[in-house]
Amino acid sequence: MKIYVGSEEQIAKKAAQQYVDLLTKKPNAVLGGATGSTPLGLYHELARLNKEGVITFKDVTTFNLDEYVGLDGSHDQSYRYFMNHNLFDHIDIDKERTHVPDGINLENIKTYDKAIEKAGGIDLQILGIGVDGHIAFNEPGTPFESLTHVVELEENTREVNSRFFKSIDEVPHQAVTMGIKSIMHARSIILIALGDNKADVVEKMINGPVDTAVAASILQLHPDCTVYLDEKAAAKLLASGADVEIERI
Repeated sequence: MKIYVGSEEQIAKKAAQQYVDLLTKKPNAVLGGATGSTPLGLYHELARLNKEGVITFKDVTTFNLDEYVGLDGSHDQSYRYFMNHNLFDHIDIDKERTHVPDGINLENIKTYDKAIEKAGGIDLQILGIGVDGHIAFNEPGTPFESLTHVVELEENTREVNSRFFKSIDEVPHQAVTMGIKSIMHARSIILIALGDNKADVVEKMINGPVDTAVAASILQLHPDCTVYLDEKAAAKLLASGADVEIERI
């Protein structure tokens, strides 16, 4: 696990370079997408690089981590809408090659992992982390062997996400999510954590035991995982004195 600490802008630029390196070598790479505020800086940087001709997404295929159950792609809080609005509308990607789990026709979740496999598997997956250690919508206790499935969202997760809705009452109670095994199949993983509310869980993810109580701890076992932290998210890790190599950007 490689760990970098820097500002949000520095993180966006350094993480984007991994995409440049990948797409230069493999223009038809398969990318794993994520939503929420965490990847926005990276997405803006990727759009800038695309506009400047540094990289192209015209042969890229994407698969997103998750989607709310009950929201179709036209809903402004759906993750399909998020991806279109924050990335796909700003780059030269063929939207027919972009995939988000189906939150309406739940039978389709049975084929999501097979579709990823048929596309060649995910080359680079972007992740955030929840304050309880969840990755995608894999809440604490989710088996590490899980594939794409429907999950009941914890109240804490719904409360955190309610800032995007008019009230918590509008936040769906369920989501479709790639499972932890699905995520671990990615050849490379980037995890970004920003803010002091992530400091506790970042320290547990990296220094703690590999345990389903902190889903992200499984990333300790991934052969190519890069973690980007701002100073606030890295605070407890830096103070722990643990024997982990941390590089400043």
